[in-house]
Amino acid sequence: MADEDDLTGRGRQPRALIVTVYGLYAREGGGWMSIAALIRMLAQCGVDAPSVRSAIFRLKRRGLLTSAKADGVAGYALSEEAYQILREGDRRIFERRRATTDEGWLLAVFSVPETERDKRHQLRSRLSWLGFGTVAAGVWIAPAHLLDETHDALERHGLSTYVNLFEVRHVAYADVAEQVAAWWDLTRLQALHQEFLDRYEPILEGYRARDSIDPAQAFTDYVAALTDWRRLPYSDPGLPLEVLPDDWNGVRAADIFFELHERLAKPAHHFAESALRGT
Repeated sequence: MADEDDLTGRGRQPRALIVTVYGLYAREGGGWMSIAALIRMLAQCGVDAPSVRSAIFRLKRRGLLTSAKADGVAGYALSEEAYQILREGDRRIFERRRATTDEGWLLAVFSVPETERDKRHQLRSRLSWLGFGTVAAGVWIAPAHLLDETHDALERHGLSTYVNLFEVRHVAYADVAEQVAAWWDLTRLQALHQEFLDRYEPILEGYRARDSIDPAQAFTDYVAALTDWRRLPYSDPGLPLEVLPDDWNGVRAADIFFELHERLAKPAHHFAESALRGT
C-alpha cells in the first residue's frame, strides 16, 4: 500500500524530494522520468546517485512508482494511486483554505470490532493524516471543508464502513478555543510552523534583495521549500483563526511559502526542463 507520508513529506529525505520532483515536473510529461534526469535534479539538491536509486527502490516497493522505459531509456512512472494522491494533495498544498467557526465542523464517529484492530489503527492513522483532532476514542473532529476529501480518502482505503460522518455546529457550553486546544496539539503545530519560518524566511529575504534569480538555485530552494511545506497543511487543516492563539504563526508561514512559490516556481521550472533534456 502506498504511504502518504512520502507524498505529503516527512523531512527532506531523498524519497520525499523525489516525490516533490515527480509531482512538479513528471506529470507534465505523462508521469514518467528517466533515472538519469532524476539523478541530475537530485544532485542539485545534494543527493548522490546511490541515495536516489535506493529511494526509488523504496517508492517502487510502496507502489508509488513503476519501472518503465520510453524510447529505450530506463526510468520510472507514477502509479495510478500516486497520481490520485498527488491530485488530492494539490488542493491541500497550493490552496489557502482557512475555516471560520460559522462554517461548522465535521465529526467522524467510528467503531471497529476488536477482531479488526488493524483496521482501527489504519482508520486512526488516516484521520490523523487528514488533520483531524481527537474529541474521544471514537469521535474525531475537523473543519467542515474537509468533508469531500475525507469521504474520498475513507472510500479509497476501504474504511468507510466503520465510520459515520456528520456536519455539526457548536451551540453550547464549553469555550470552542479551549476545546480546540485540547483536540489538537497546537504547541506542536506552532513549533512545526516556526521551523519552516526559521529556515525559509531568511531565504526569502535573500531573494527579495536580488535583481535576478539563478534557475539552478531557485530549483534547489523551491524543491526544498515545497517538500518541507507540504506536510504543514495536513498537520494544520485550516483551523479557524477565531479559535487559535493570538500569536498563531501558521498564517505567516503560509505567507512565506506562497511568496517563495510565486518567485521561484518559474525559474525552477526552467532548470528542470534543462535537466530533463540533459542539457
